[in-house]
Amino acid sequence: MKTIIQVDAFTNKPFAGNPAAVCVLPSPKDDEWMQNVAKEMNLSETAFLVKQEDGYSLRWFTPTTEVPLCGHATLASSHVLWSENHLSHNEAARFHTKSGLLIAKKQEDWIELDFPANSSEAISTPPEMSEALGVPVKTVMKNSLGYLIEVESEELVTKIEPNFTILAKLFPEVIVTSLAENSSKFDFVSRFFCPGLGINEDPVTGAAHCCLAPYWRNKLNKDEFLAYQASNRGGVVKVKYPGKDRVFLSGQAVTVLRGEIIC
Repeated sequence: MKTIIQVDAFTNKPFAGNPAAVCVLPSPKDDEWMQNVAKEMNLSETAFLVKQEDGYSLRWFTPTTEVPLCGHATLASSHVLWSENHLSHNEAARFHTKSGLLIAKKQEDWIELDFPANSSEAISTPPEMSEALGVPVKTVMKNSLGYLIEVESEELVTKIEPNFTILAKLFPEVIVTSLAENSSKFDFVSRFFCPGLGINEDPVTGAAHCCLAPYWRNKLNKDEFLAYQASNRGGVVKVKYPGKDRVFLSGQAVTVLRGEIIC
């Protein structure tokens, strides 16, 4: 039997943030088995780890596909390695992934992830974009994850009800963001719609913040941010981007479920 643990990431309380399943395997399993487990778990991501001499191999699967990078499931995986005593609390978690070596460090009750930055380029607004999102669009950017859209206000971000039929066809991965309101403790807010990955909306997305960090650094001329992803579950991400090619994302995590896979 193989233990599988469900963790809520980018939150300090259960039933918020972004849930991920984490399975630390005694030996590698084939892709079909991992995809079937992810489909069975039916979470935005299921992470599979196998111990190596200098860390862990780490792969991430949505219910429909493998993805090259996932922040919240990496955060959840780090939390599991420390909370289940695979690593001591003063050891860094080293993950060998399709996005290269990722390192996580425990900092009291926060976990810091060292991730690759993802810069965006401005493009003209596609004519169907506002119809797909149901709100006016201010700025459209493109990066390797998908589209990054700025809208005029936090209110617009929170009230978006996309047309997922159009999104899935034309804009399968879209980050929508705005400045936070003046009274807010946050610098910016966002949401991430990704029907192309088999998930209409991802609750809290580390990979999206790898795109948001360079974007807001350029606009606000600062290196550190407190960000809020305004999904129904909601989640908080500390973002540090001193420039160049790495982004440091920090979040909290809590274990909510532990089970056994018997097949």
